[in-house]
Amino acid sequence: MSTIDPTDYVDLVRRALAEDVGPGDVTTNTLVPAEARSTAEFVAKSTCVVAGLDVARAVFFELDPAVHFTPRVEDGDRCGAGDVLAELQGSSRVLLTGERTALNFLQHLSGIATLTARFVDATGGQLTILDTRKTIPTLRSLAKYAVRCGGGTNHRMGLWDAVLIKDNHIRIAGGIAEAVKRMRANGVTLAIEVETQSLAEVAEAVAAHADVIMLDNLSDAEMREAITLIGGRTKVEISGGVTLERIPALAVLGADVVSVGALTHSAPAADISLEMTGDAGTAAR
Repeated sequence: MSTIDPTDYVDLVRRALAEDVGPGDVTTNTLVPAEARSTAEFVAKSTCVVAGLDVARAVFFELDPAVHFTPRVEDGDRCGAGDVLAELQGSSRVLLTGERTALNFLQHLSGIATLTARFVDATGGQLTILDTRKTIPTLRSLAKYAVRCGGGTNHRMGLWDAVLIKDNHIRIAGGIAEAVKRMRANGVTLAIEVETQSLAEVAEAVAAHADVIMLDNLSDAEMREAITLIGGRTKVEISGGVTLERIPALAVLGADVVSVGALTHSAPAADISLEMTGDAGTAAR
């Protein structure tokens, strides 16, 4: 099961709470007695793949470490409408104040995991689904974690951990061959991926001994011809205009991976709610 380091979200949780709560929850603090205690449940309202339970837990612990947060499923689990994802017990004020911030994280991340799982399922096991750098700034680690929860694979975390020579790099460098030559001449040991937008560029990338060739926005017929031209000499990535409906057709072309920006920039939030289920009593801990 995929894991995430708390350092990737603790500061985010603190900033999110500061943004939402400010100097205090006026409604809750006025209407709810300080001593009141409640139980609550996170409930899936539709089919989803869960991601972000630890982040949701951190929201309530930041407000009050005494809150009991008991997961009933694990990140990466597939859940149906009505399934309880986690149970909570603690200060009524804390549960109400943290509700929206926790849900914002949980719904967003579960939405990414759910969409990723749909893409992965559509490949029939014949193609690896990759994410991209098209993430909400500062949420990348969480978004890519959610992709892993959905069965997808992370492409690169940022600009430092992989080489991807894109069209603008190629224009500035003076061509694919020159761009690859400069990378190797400067001692770069990372795998070198080159973005190509035509069969002619694919041939250039093969001749330059690129490690990975990206077929960007090519037609299915052009990709089929490009993969034949490459002939297994490099790994092949499909990118650009990839929709869920296209995945079955792309999966049989013979590429290794397909990158899908929509996983992180267009995933609809999962439908999850926090439902107060009872009075925990003033003595409950």
